[in-house]
Amino acid sequence: MIDEISVKNLALIASAHLAPGAHLSVITGETGSGKTALVEGLKLLAGERGSATQVRDGAEALEVSGRVFVDDGSEDGHVIVRSLSSSGRGRVSIDGAMATVAELASGLGATVDLCGQHEHQRLLSPANHLALVDDFEPSALEAPKAAWDAAFAEARAAQRELARVRSLARASNEALDEAAFVLSRIDAVAPKEGELDELRARLRVAEHADELLSSLVGAREALSGDEGAIDALSLAISALRDQQAHDPALREAADSLENALFEAEDVAATLRDRADAVEIDPEELERLRERQAALQGLVRTYGPSLEDVIERREKAAALVEASRDSSALLAKARERVRSAEAVLQKAADELDEARQALATRFAGAVNAQLESLEMKGAEVLVTLNRLERRRWSAQGPSTAELLYRANQNVRPRPLAKVASGGEVSRVMLAIKVVEDARAAAETIVFDEVDAGVGGHAARSLARVIQTLAKDRQVICVTHLAQVAALAERHYVVAKEQADAAGIPETRLVEVVGEEREAEIARMLAGSTTEASLAHARELLGESEAR
Repeated sequence: MIDEISVKNLALIASAHLAPGAHLSVITGETGSGKTALVEGLKLLAGERGSATQVRDGAEALEVSGRVFVDDGSEDGHVIVRSLSSSGRGRVSIDGAMATVAELASGLGATVDLCGQHEHQRLLSPANHLALVDDFEPSALEAPKAAWDAAFAEARAAQRELARVRSLARASNEALDEAAFVLSRIDAVAPKEGELDELRARLRVAEHADELLSSLVGAREALSGDEGAIDALSLAISALRDQQAHDPALREAADSLENALFEAEDVAATLRDRADAVEIDPEELERLRERQAALQGLVRTYGPSLEDVIERREKAAALVEASRDSSALLAKARERVRSAEAVLQKAADELDEARQALATRFAGAVNAQLESLEMKGAEVLVTLNRLERRRWSAQGPSTAELLYRANQNVRPRPLAKVASGGEVSRVMLAIKVVEDARAAAETIVFDEVDAGVGGHAARSLARVIQTLAKDRQVICVTHLAQVAALAERHYVVAKEQADAAGIPETRLVEVVGEEREAEIARMLAGSTTEASLAHARELLGESEAR
């Protein structure tokens, strides 16, 4: 929930502060006064993308700050500050710590549902209708959608394999000759993975066998030969042991030398074993050198590494194999495609069946809301249209489209073609109520969703918004006095005289009492007359009675 928000240098707003209530808060004002700028501030606070064009003329940067509460156990809420300079550089902090816009969107943004004029376009575009159905009850599609995902992935893999085999089968004689030559040359050497590194290590030993053996023998002789280090240590230990009874400190020295003696004997044994293992074999050395030269020749031609050589060999072998047995490979690939398509077709039917049932429940829930919006007899339906196979996608084999009819005596037609502006507003609100009944949004922001609505429809729309606000925070930018009269907090946006630089400025104030009556009267009649004031008081009295 948004506890408060401050906006500085955003569009027409030099400075504004909004403290929405826990339920319904409204923002009203004349057209062009800057109400939308406040909604832009809410969007920035919720992590939507910003633009340098939003910075107020003459200012270096805009800043939006606010305190919000999310369901994380924090009693004091979280303080968010977001700034955006006129050069386009942005900055975000959460509780004083630097953060990213993505972190802001995944945190507060996930709890705020911004519903504005763009929702009309989303509602009128069939490209968005499938998501409306799927999001209504995601659990109902889990199993059929998982089956579809697996079948669709296998069908695509099978098609790719068939294309690959066909490409190999169509390879030119020149390409086949080259592949056969590459295969023959590499197989003549028969390299193994990691062989070159192992060979180089063996060569380092073989090429220096004489020096290595000499060093090993010399070192062992120095340790264990006549009058070597081991004999010298033994004499020293014996001398110390003879006198340790007279000087206890000699015991520790003798023990240390004895440990050194044991280590020297172990090293001498290791040197003996290593010397025995060294073989001076000129023929083996030559063989190793020839093998290294052969491997390096392949690397120079097909490298830069031995792994690249082996990969090149596999590709050449695949091409040669395909040319020898192209008919069998093609038959196998075609059978895989046929089998995958059969499974995919079954998954498509099951997914469409589950979606159609879900679409019927979704339409029923929306139509129930339409009745409460003074649209009795009006009906929204959802139709699924199976696409051509080539147009199937990861989303499924069909598209969805919302149809609408004002009463039962007319044929349902696409919503975008038959609904008036007021009808679209109410259908959108009905869908929003259905969506948010299952969503996790703690705050809903409505930006002039009441376009084209008046009369009895305005009263019913207001009641629906009030009902929606009973268990969550709703912030509504509205032109309807019927909606404004139901709010627990009412803010008015007014455009004041231009500042010293000649730039218009917007002022935001909370209205109560007579000021609120006057604003609602203006919304009703365009001016504050006795009649409009009386009507405003009547609306406010009705809202208090509820």
